[in-house]
Amino acid sequence: MPNISVRKIDQDVYEKLQSRARRHGVSMEEEVRRILRSAVSAPERLGDLATTLFGDKGVDLEPPERQIHDPVDFC
Repeated sequence: MPNISVRKIDQDVYEKLQSRARRHGVSMEEEVRRILRSAVSAPERLGDLATTLFGDKGVDLEPPERQIHDPVDFC
């Protein structure tokens, strides 16, 4: 497998990454792999994201009731 090395990481980023890895119970290296995998695996289409979030059944939404009104006169 290929390797990657990242230099000059800000101290606060390093510490947050370390904390995040600790919370997930993995090494920092594994946490970085997970973050990178997630970043490049994002859905290409918005519909794919909606399916991921809501499932393939979708969500029933009722449109708001509209009131009939006179046209606006700008003159």
